[in-house]
Amino acid sequence: MKMELPVTSTQTMLPLMEHFYTIQGEGYHSGKAAYFIRLGGCDVGCVWCDVKDSWSADKFPLTSSYALTQLVESSGADRVVITGGEPLMYDLSELTSDLHSAGKKVHLETSGAYALSGTWDWICVSPKKFMSPRPEVLARADELKVIVFNQSDFEWALKHAELVSPACKLFLQPEHSVFSKMIPSIIDFVKQHPEWRISLQVHKIMDIP
Repeated sequence: MKMELPVTSTQTMLPLMEHFYTIQGEGYHSGKAAYFIRLGGCDVGCVWCDVKDSWSADKFPLTSSYALTQLVESSGADRVVITGGEPLMYDLSELTSDLHSAGKKVHLETSGAYALSGTWDWICVSPKKFMSPRPEVLARADELKVIVFNQSDFEWALKHAELVSPACKLFLQPEHSVFSKMIPSIIDFVKQHPEWRISLQVHKIMDIP
């Protein structure tokens, strides 16, 4: 039965860039159905970011946690991924509470550059050199996903692997524009460091959002 959530005058309003029901294409949960909520706003400034349109939050309509939850409910999805932009620029406590009340598993994709808010079933931290992740967010990570753009990113990966819990899943993911250049080095690295796994952007192979 569809859960009716209360509408209040103090609802958190979040800049919604886009939302869609698709297949998770990266990391530990790759291949699973998930509803993506992409929030606008990011000041981390990755030069290779493939969603630079998300950087300016004021371009996107402010949407209540209640409305976002209703979008997920109408899709039939049981798993939700909150991504960006950088979603932790906002207080996500109400959104995650509403989604959990509706019986959803709630996942976060973040650079870790901002304080953690909300209650999560899975936290993927993808640290960026342009704005260092907070140690307390790294400590909560279920998944560490390092994007490999050049050779120096391997040392970056090892450095941050020391800051996550022993149970955290470790992934290296080639940046899409340099895939052919970096994948041989990633393969060699994983063979030498078998605690790491390779993440591929399979949604791009399938040509889906």
